Amino acid sequence: MTNQRILAHFQESAELKMRAGTELAQPISDAVELMFSALSNGNKILACGNGGSAADCQHFAAELVGRFERERLPLPAMALTTDTSILTAVANDYSFNEVFSKQVQAFGQSGDILLALSTSGNSLSVVNAINAALERDMRVVALTGKGGGEITNILTEADVHICVPHDRTARIQEVHLLTIHCLCDGIDAALFGGDADD
Repeated sequence: MTNQRILAHFQESAELKMRAGTELAQPISDAVELMFSALSNGNKILACGNGGSAADCQHFAAELVGRFERERLPLPAMALTTDTSILTAVANDYSFNEVFSKQVQAFGQSGDILLALSTSGNSLSVVNAINAALERDMRVVALTGKGGGEITNILTEADVHICVPHDRTARIQEVHLLTIHCLCDGIDAALFGGDADD
């Protein structure tokens, strides 16, 4: 791999992040407000996604249960991507498309938040989880790309859609990770105010 090819990845990623920041700042802010409100009311955040998005769910949950950049009490967040017995039982006995929706039905309650990640917006397991969350009077924060796909059609006005304006999966995932860090920082700032160094 040539250095020029590597630099092209960095340049495309940097340019997208700057452009996406302008477009996504408001929905990210709205998502922080939704999540902070839920956490303040004793509710929790469930997160789901496939592949790289599954890793992002686990990263997000770890930042809330552990810490992001400040010492604080643990916050209730759970990735629905980690229990292999549940995932394989549901996939085997029902369908892989129900691996997240079954867990939302089991663990989700009114007032909880579902963080749903799908770079295409068309992942059926994630779409089904969103539908299950809406049936349980949960709110949804959806991270997508490529125009948002089917997820665009099922979210309500009370939900938040953060759609990365790009078609390349790797670039979308990079912005999703930055968005997760913005969400964690925003929640901490809402809890404590000021900067992490204060």
